[in-house]
Amino acid sequence: MQSSTPRSTRRRIGALVAGAVLAGGTLTSSPALAAPSGAAPAAPAASPTVASPLAAAQVEDPNADGYDSFIVTYKETAANAHAKGRANAWGKAAKEAGVSVKELRETALGSRVITADRKLDQAESAKFMADLKASGAVEAVEPDAILTATGLSPVDALYSQQWGFTGTHGMRVPGAWDRTTGSGATVAVIDTGITSHPDLDRNVVPGYDFISDSAAARDGGGRDSNPRDEGDWYAAGECGTAGASDSSWHGTHVAGTVAAVADSQGVVGVAPNAKIQPIRVLGKCGGSLSDIADAVVWAAGGTVAGVPANPNPADVINMSLGGSGMCGTTYQNAINAAVSRGVPVVVAAGNENQPAANVRPANCQNTIVVAASTSQGARASFSNYGSAVDVTAPGANIISTVNNGATTPTTAGHAAYNGTSMATPHVAGLAALLLAAQPSLTPAQVESTLRSTARSMPVTCSAGCGAGLADASAAVSSLGGAQTEPGPAPVASLIVNGGFESGSTGWTGTPTGFVRTDAAKAASGQAFAQLNGVGRRNTATVEQKVTVPASGATLTYALQVDTAETTASRSYDLLDVQVVTGATGTYTVASHSNLDKGGYATRTVDLSRFAGTTVTLRFRGTEDSSAATTFRIDEVAVTAR
Repeated sequence: MQSSTPRSTRRRIGALVAGAVLAGGTLTSSPALAAPSGAAPAAPAASPTVASPLAAAQVEDPNADGYDSFIVTYKETAANAHAKGRANAWGKAAKEAGVSVKELRETALGSRVITADRKLDQAESAKFMADLKASGAVEAVEPDAILTATGLSPVDALYSQQWGFTGTHGMRVPGAWDRTTGSGATVAVIDTGITSHPDLDRNVVPGYDFISDSAAARDGGGRDSNPRDEGDWYAAGECGTAGASDSSWHGTHVAGTVAAVADSQGVVGVAPNAKIQPIRVLGKCGGSLSDIADAVVWAAGGTVAGVPANPNPADVINMSLGGSGMCGTTYQNAINAAVSRGVPVVVAAGNENQPAANVRPANCQNTIVVAASTSQGARASFSNYGSAVDVTAPGANIISTVNNGATTPTTAGHAAYNGTSMATPHVAGLAALLLAAQPSLTPAQVESTLRSTARSMPVTCSAGCGAGLADASAAVSSLGGAQTEPGPAPVASLIVNGGFESGSTGWTGTPTGFVRTDAAKAASGQAFAQLNGVGRRNTATVEQKVTVPASGATLTYALQVDTAETTASRSYDLLDVQVVTGATGTYTVASHSNLDKGGYATRTVDLSRFAGTTVTLRFRGTEDSSAATTFRIDEVAVTAR
C-alpha cells in the first residue's frame, strides 16, 4: 500500500516533544527541502525521502520498498461480475510475479482491492500492473498507497493568541462572525480521528473509523463506528524510520481550527457553531488510499458496502493529508462523487516546498487547494506552491486542540503546530461559514467566492500562492446581507436535576448515597453523581426515566474518571451508558473505562432511535477485584433535536 500524511509540525504546551518526523508518502520523487518564502523553488532531492518542514531530519518513503495491495477497476463484463472471473484477470500476472493474490474487498465506487502474499518492489509492482492491464479485463489499476500525516516536529515558540483569526495578516475571521458563525453546517475531518476535548465535544456529531488494517487502527479490529484517535505513535525502526515518534493528535488539532466551541476557555474555531464529523483514516504508519477514498464517499452521504449510512452527511470535507504521486482514478472518482453531491473538498497543498501539482490529493481536480502563510504574510517556507493552489491561509504557529498523551489518549490540551494541515481547516471552516449563510452554494461557487475575495499576499509569492490570502470577512460579505444569524434559543433539558444540585431528586440508584457535594470535584456547581471507587468487585447504578420526543433527542453528560489502575491497554473497570426500553430490552449506547482516566469531558450520544418512547437512562459502573476506579457524572441533559 502507499501512504498519505497529515501535514504539520508542532510544539505542545507544557511538554517537551522529541523532534521526530512523521513519515510522508512519496511515489516517484522526494520533496524539496525548505527554501525561504517567496524564493525560487528548490530542486527535488534525488533520494526517496520526505523532509520535515522545519527540521533537517528526514524519513524514508513508506512506499519505497514497493506495494502488496492494489486497487483494480474491472471492465463491465459478465465474467468480471463474479470472483472467479476477476481472479482469471490477475491469474497470469500473479504467476509471472511469483505471488499468490486474493481479493480483499470492494470499494465504495465498485473497484476491488487485491493483495499479494509478499510485497512487490517498485519494478515488480509496475510489471504486475502492466500485466494485469494487458489481460484486457481491467480498466485501471494502481497501488493502494499508504498516505500519512507529514512532518511533525516541535516549533520554537507558541503564540498566546490565534493570530490566524485576528492578526494583521490573518484571515479576518471576526468580521465574518457579524453575519454567520456556521450554524447548520457540518465539516467532515478525514484524518487520524478525534479525542474528547472540552473545546470540541459539544460540536462533534457521529463519524466513522475507516481503517481496515487492525494493526494500524490499534482498536482491536477493522472498520467500526468509533472514530476515536487511538494514537499514531510508533517505535524506532517502525514505519520505515530509524527514530520513534509520539502520537500527533493531528485530527483533534485540525478539528479545533474548524469548529472549536466559542466559550470562555481554550480556543475558538473559524465556524464555532458548525458541527465536526470525525472520520478516521490514518493510524499507525498512515492509512491506505482505498480507505481514504471510501471515507470521502461516505462523508458526502454516499454508500459504502458494509458501512451504515451516514446520518449526518457533511457540507464540507477537510483533508489535511497527502502523499506524492499523480491523483489516480481511485482518488479522483471519490472526490468527484463528493462534489457531485454538492460537497466542497478542501485539501492541503503539502509541506515539501515543491509544486503542489506533484502531490495528491492537491493535484486532483475538483478540490480547493490551500497553501500556508506566516504571521508576516509570507508563504511559509515549508508550504507547497504553484498553479494547483487556490488560496493561502494561516499555517504557522497555529494554536488548537490536542491531547496530552505521548502515545495513547490522556487529558485534553492545546499546542501550536505548523503546516498546510493547519491552513486547510481555516479554509474549510470558512467554507462552512459560506454554506451556513447561503446553503444553495455549489462547490464551484464556494471555490469562486474564496478566490475572488482573497487579498494579495503582503510578501510577494513569486512561486504561486493562488489568489492570495483567504479573507473570511470579505468572502461572507460578498454574499450580501448584514444581519447576524440568530443564536440558538435556550433548550430545556428533559432530564430532571441533571446537575444533581437538588440531591437525588429525579434519580434512583444503587447503592444509595450516589450524590456527592464537593465543588472541587464537580464539573460545575457543587454536586455530582459518583459511582464505584471501592477497589473490589461491585456494581453501581444511577438512572432516570425520560421520554424521547418523536423528533429524536441528544444525550450529553460530563464524565470524569479517576483510577488507581496502571494499565495503558486493558479495560478492567467499566461504565456503561444504557437505555432500557420496556419492549426490546437494554441497549448500551456508550462505554467508558479506566482507560478514560482524566478530567471532565463532555460526551454526546444520539438517542433518535428511541424516538417517541419512554425509556430509562442508566449509568452502570462495574469494578473488578482490585485497584479502585471512580466514575463521576455531572451535567446530564437530554434535549430534543
